[in-house]
Amino acid sequence: MRELKDILYKVPLTSSYGNMNSEVKGICFDSRKVKPGFVFIAVKGTVTDGHDYVDKAISLGASVVVCEKIPSTINENVTYVTVKDSALALGIISSNYFGNPSEKLKLTGVTGTNGKTTTVTLLYKLFSGLGYNVGMISTVENRIIDDVIPSTHTTPDPIQLNELLKKMVDSGCSHAFMEVSSHAVDQERIAGVKFAGAIFTNITHDHLDYHKTFENYIKAKKKYFDELSSDAFALVNADDKRGMVMLQNTKATKYTFGLKKMVDFKGKIVTNSIEGLELEIAGKNVWFQMIGDFNAYNILGIYGAAILLGEDSDEVLTQLSSLKGAPGRFELVLPGSKVTAIVDYAHTPDAVKNVLETIAQFRTGNEQVITVIGCGGNRDTTKRPLMASIACKLSDKVVLTSDNPRDEEPMAIIKDMQAGILPTEARKTIIIPDREEAIKTACMMAKEKDIILIAGKGHETYQEIKGIKHPFDDREVVARMIKLFSDNN
Repeated sequence: MRELKDILYKVPLTSSYGNMNSEVKGICFDSRKVKPGFVFIAVKGTVTDGHDYVDKAISLGASVVVCEKIPSTINENVTYVTVKDSALALGIISSNYFGNPSEKLKLTGVTGTNGKTTTVTLLYKLFSGLGYNVGMISTVENRIIDDVIPSTHTTPDPIQLNELLKKMVDSGCSHAFMEVSSHAVDQERIAGVKFAGAIFTNITHDHLDYHKTFENYIKAKKKYFDELSSDAFALVNADDKRGMVMLQNTKATKYTFGLKKMVDFKGKIVTNSIEGLELEIAGKNVWFQMIGDFNAYNILGIYGAAILLGEDSDEVLTQLSSLKGAPGRFELVLPGSKVTAIVDYAHTPDAVKNVLETIAQFRTGNEQVITVIGCGGNRDTTKRPLMASIACKLSDKVVLTSDNPRDEEPMAIIKDMQAGILPTEARKTIIIPDREEAIKTACMMAKEKDIILIAGKGHETYQEIKGIKHPFDDREVVARMIKLFSDNN
């Protein structure tokens, strides 16, 4: 139970009507979840406007309504509070309601197009290995020490987020690491949350279905850094051409990492093979169980953040060298098989390029690279031809298939992808909309030592079709197919 005036602390109010000293039994922005004594925050969403459901919320017992405009009909038993931005207010109210848990943790956020999940997962594993109780909020799953909580969004809504952070505090966590998506920044889901530090991995083509322009996408990432406090750190990939842009207006202390430029946390690739990476960091050569240039950047960001959080360099490198990557991120399936199968979450043009260029570094030239790739429905359509074009240029054969078609027809998505394929490369492609059949076909085509890349879904264990999530795991399917064809040969 909280007092209304306490949960409104630091919320920019424009007016109020009613009893501001009332007690609050809960907070909610979904009118269907309102209970007696709740505060209902009317938020303008991308699909619906919470202001249209104020009467419903009141009918279910809401005693306080936070909104951007007072309804035409006033209920004398309800307190009305108006704000300029109800999404911003929701974030601050959520933090206050749960006792500002982010202030009681060393919370580090990670943003960027690619590498967020790997960075957050490895930071969680690293600090757990260093002896801390750690929380994690990621695309794959949320964790409170060893307890796993299913993840529905890269960054949860403000109420879920602060409830998770409070559970972490109550469980004795000292550190937490979370992915911060551009949607979350734009929608004020992290408003009121205090960060000890922020990491920027990179920014490439993605989410233009939501942000409309690449400039808006960059601005959303930058806004996260602009709003950091002066006692936080801002750590960016200086080799990314937008890395320094993130630091332009931040009040946080600025740090950089990279492989090419003069930076605070510098690395050099000594060995890069299918077995792993050898990097020179802080004057030491260290072997890591991760593959590719992109993981070299992830490792440097993780190392830099750990040092900025006060950890010892040697201990950090020792722990990091023992860790494996995040699920579904350049994950080798059935290592040692006659065919090399890799499952990766690559669902942007740059991610597909990174993975295939990494594979190219390990090729002898005698084996085929067979890529199975699709694009998600109801998402950024402009990246579809780019992803197909890159897959064709960097693969010997490409199977175009479904990813999560959602409400779109798979063949319509594939047609968008085909627009990026040159006539000279069309002969490389096969169209098989059924994803399981596509993976099966890739395995049938593969000869000994060939490399199969299954791109797009990574860790996901479902395929979303017409609003229904059907069980589907690329890793399980490709493993089954490799065993099937190995047993028959």
